[in-house]
Amino acid sequence: MKKKMKMESSSSDKRELWILIVYAIAFYSFVIQRSLRLSTDYHSQLYGLRSAWLSKFTRRSNDVSDAQWRNFRANLPILTIVFAIFGLAANAFRACFRFKARGMSFLWLFISFIYLTYLHGACIVFILAIALLNYLLVKIFARKKYFLLVLWSFNMFFLICNRVYEGYSFSIIGQQWAYLDNFRGTFRWHICFNFVVLRMISFGYDYHWADQDSRFDQEERSVQDDKYSLSIYICYLVYAPLYLAGPIISFNAFASQLDVPQNNYSVRDVTWYGLRWVFSLLLMELMTHLFHYNAFAISGLWKQLSPMDVFIIGYGVLNFMWLKFFLIWRYFRFWSLICGIEAPENMPRCINNCHNLEGFWKNWHASYNKWLVRYMYIPLGGSQKKLLNVWVIFTFVAIWHDLEWKLLSWAWLTCLFFIPEMILKSTASALQVESALGQFVFRELSAVAGAVTITCLMVANLVGYVIGPSGINWLVSQFLQKEGLPVLGGMFVTFYVGTKLMFHIDDAKQRKYRSGL
Repeated sequence: MKKKMKMESSSSDKRELWILIVYAIAFYSFVIQRSLRLSTDYHSQLYGLRSAWLSKFTRRSNDVSDAQWRNFRANLPILTIVFAIFGLAANAFRACFRFKARGMSFLWLFISFIYLTYLHGACIVFILAIALLNYLLVKIFARKKYFLLVLWSFNMFFLICNRVYEGYSFSIIGQQWAYLDNFRGTFRWHICFNFVVLRMISFGYDYHWADQDSRFDQEERSVQDDKYSLSIYICYLVYAPLYLAGPIISFNAFASQLDVPQNNYSVRDVTWYGLRWVFSLLLMELMTHLFHYNAFAISGLWKQLSPMDVFIIGYGVLNFMWLKFFLIWRYFRFWSLICGIEAPENMPRCINNCHNLEGFWKNWHASYNKWLVRYMYIPLGGSQKKLLNVWVIFTFVAIWHDLEWKLLSWAWLTCLFFIPEMILKSTASALQVESALGQFVFRELSAVAGAVTITCLMVANLVGYVIGPSGINWLVSQFLQKEGLPVLGGMFVTFYVGTKLMFHIDDAKQRKYRSGL
């Protein structure tokens, strides 16, 4: 009897899967067709479109309206040449002289200071001054009870001041040094310093915890005392492959791999990783030539669009952002792997395969998420104080990104959306559903909850990165009017279908895992 019921359930699941796939194909066909039409109709009114190498094939301009992507794309050839030279030099010296952590730290200091001098010019003085002050602070106060308060106060002070004073002027030291403002390099140092702040905090915590092994999670191991030297510390802060954009790695993980290079990725694995990145870059080029999502957001034309088109543009912007960060982070991680340091993967899962807030943030800038869990979430009390922790953590995340009200609005909206999800998860874990009907109802309710979550994610990210806090009233009024309500319903159904597809993907992964045991 049970076998018969299992076969019927499997047959029903297959029918459902095919229906979901057909819906998904129809949805994406419509979105692609409508996106092409919008990009064509508004072409002359969009900002940031340029002719590029694919333009002669697609007969469309390339959307380079996003400054971060435009700069990365323009500097990609020189970056590749520079990192190829750095990688060859580092591996050659390690092989010839059998360098360990101390020797490699001096080598990478030499390489990284060349790199930073080009990027920041004379402003490297500010980076070193703050880094040295942090090192002294850690060494002096690490064993004090109030150390963590001192560490956070120091780093938050400079995180905010760097932005407020836009990297400072040399005239604050003395008018005789004001001429150095003419040699500030090609890249604003205080933007990159956000990542340095995370590394300085990581060094402080790891040194503070060095004699408290029980405080480390399973993925981290304490390193020997000699690894907390000034040379390895500065090397960690300015390590060239990860300096500009990460991924973020803890001090302990970095120091241990500086001593013994990573061995999780073979030469073949790293080569395949690089080839997949090239394929993803070609996909991005095709996407930005055909669909001008970000240009709509930058140009402010979304205010002239129908609710359906606003949804399509918003959905497209989120996918563009995901692919942009995917390419930037994996590029620098690729070079770090070549040089022997394995950093966490930042985008282990596609944005279209996340149906809850917790899963989304574990897979979007995943290395930052691990940093937040290790150095903020657990010290603040972990799951026992989860409802309070999210407000502190997301406020810090917003300030860390930039001092803008729209980012704080995004952070606090995300926290509000987190609360019902946490309550529902807590309730669901307390329930024991055994009957087939109960499991069916639970799965359907989970899919509905997933659709609500994805809708909330879209709203929060649209506020944070497209329309800003001032656009919330406009967005609500557009979707609650007569023309917008059917779109809102269709959007919800689409996200429900998407969540059900994610369930099937997870089920397939679990079956594959069980069959491999």
